Amino acid sequence: MTYSDDFLRNVLKRTQTIAVVGISANPARPSYYVARYLGLKGYRVIPVNPGLAGQRLLGEMVYGDLAEVPDDVDMVDIFRRSDAVPGIVDAALARWPKLQTIWMQIGVEHAEAAAKAQARGIDVIQNRCPKIEYQRLFGELRMVGFNTGIVSSKL
Repeated sequence: MTYSDDFLRNVLKRTQTIAVVGISANPARPSYYVARYLGLKGYRVIPVNPGLAGQRLLGEMVYGDLAEVPDDVDMVDIFRRSDAVPGIVDAALARWPKLQTIWMQIGVEHAEAAAKAQARGIDVIQNRCPKIEYQRLFGELRMVGFNTGIVSSKL
């Protein structure tokens, strides 16, 4: 799938609260460090993982599933296998009528679930990482971890 930089930038700018489904408490796991990074960038990150439900992670209560999340979210970020996506999308659609975005992480895609969400007016991003896109679009992605002073002309 291809997404324009303007589309991705708009999604990241308008988003305030993100439910991260499949978050891990292990700091070495991508789901943890992506969620942590997003939190450091000012997003409210609500962790969702049935194995961690009731605990606190990244300053927030962890919920067992989307139906338990008491607050509204703008985006659902999915760190689960592709075959789990339809149930997650159904739960998100049932829980938040004004949900703006379903974001599926790198390696996660589901055409039917994406089409269902899009039919409800929700933006869907598949096989991408919001951390990587944020860094790329807002000038934080550096070669070998150093600020080379090179800025993409696409920004």
